[in-house]
Amino acid sequence: MELHLLSHQTHFRINALFAVGLCQVFHAFTKGYRPEKQLEPLFSALCSCNGFDGDEIKALAQGSTKAVQGHTVDDVQTWLKSKGKGAPEPLATGLSAVTEDDFHYSRLVAVGLFSLLSEAQGNESDDPEELSKTVHAIGEQIGLSRPRLEKDLSLYRSNLEKMVQAVELMEETLAAERRKRERQRAEKASQD
Repeated sequence: MELHLLSHQTHFRINALFAVGLCQVFHAFTKGYRPEKQLEPLFSALCSCNGFDGDEIKALAQGSTKAVQGHTVDDVQTWLKSKGKGAPEPLATGLSAVTEDDFHYSRLVAVGLFSLLSEAQGNESDDPEELSKTVHAIGEQIGLSRPRLEKDLSLYRSNLEKMVQAVELMEETLAAERRKRERQRAEKASQD
């Protein structure tokens, strides 16, 4: 639904944060989807039915994620403050878009910012709360609303937790169903 709404916003432009956010959300919410080979066509269909090029978005997200690897959170923060100057491409172009007057914010931008900073942070810290504070601080520095970032990231984390629980419940249900069928087969075999 978010993509459909964005496709009708006159000021919306695809940028690095959006692309990373969309790919992250898609990957997170399709975890456990079977058959896995259908994920690529599903992503492409989701994008194309809303007027976006899935391959372009995926390439921008992968390029941006790769560009941030090996850099620190401070590096990313400096790039954001300087409107992308000094950042490797395609991140430089995407970050400059965030500070333009006609920039259109979406939840996926918040997730993208969080994901890129998480990638830059690497194994330095496993503290999501500390990372969230950094995201909020950087978001404010580039003109994003702190309350909106907090709300969007909180909603994202909450939905992720629910998704994990749903996948676990589904796996438990399927395992119970398999055990039940095996028991029934064993009973039937012992009766024959």
